Amino acid sequence: MAFVQGRPRFGRSAENLERGLALAAGVEADLVVLPELWSSGYVFSSHAEVASLAEDASNGATARVLGAAARRERRCYVAGFPERHAGRFYNSALLVGPGGVRAVYRKLHLFEMERTWFTPGNLPLAVERVGPARIGMMICFDWRFPEVARSLALKGADVIVHPSNLVFPQAQQAMITRSIENRVFMVTANRVGADARPIGTVRFTGQSQITDPSGRRLGRAGRTVSCAMAADCDLTEARDKSLTAMTPLFGARRPEHYRQLVSRTRPR
Repeated sequence: MAFVQGRPRFGRSAENLERGLALAAGVEADLVVLPELWSSGYVFSSHAEVASLAEDASNGATARVLGAAARRERRCYVAGFPERHAGRFYNSALLVGPGGVRAVYRKLHLFEMERTWFTPGNLPLAVERVGPARIGMMICFDWRFPEVARSLALKGADVIVHPSNLVFPQAQQAMITRSIENRVFMVTANRVGADARPIGTVRFTGQSQITDPSGRRLGRAGRTVSCAMAADCDLTEARDKSLTAMTPLFGARRPEHYRQLVSRTRPR
């Protein structure tokens, strides 16, 4: 598994995709993960900008460019992009393989101004096969909601990929916890730099990483560098959900006591 970390230029979709593939060319991996909204950049200033940069998931620029690379390189890619579908816009990620688009994930939990530009995701959480690996997808702010990673793990994910534009400094540390509490590999592909736009400037934290089911970092980038990094993931580690000989992680759950987790009731 591998991540790409870099700094897309807002509105330069072709350039951003080319740059991401150039960085990815330096690593050997069956699956390469690029950051959230990689093709477009993050800070939109108007609905018109969203509309002009949004793409169809099946035949937009991101699907075509990554599909061609996947066929050429015989591997899979995940990348974030603004999706246009049925008159709505979503903050989405594509899983693309040599045969084309394999899956689309639409971000469930929107952050700040994303709530102005995008519709919350409406597709069920799902797990897809990439070779022998079972892959789940989440995007950036989804990290704040442990239910997402847990749901994917319960669906059988060995690896959860996490295209991101992270701004909270504790997010990467939280992903270690997500790995530990679900015994899965996590691949967080974050961006660096800032989007300085008419409505304001947002700065990003870098430090993309790959963590294993024990919470060890198998690879981590710096705060500002553009790079790609890969790590070997032994899937047997993610499929062993035994904490000890007598304590199964998922078998020890008591879901009958967790009903409030799926309730909209707020704490008083």
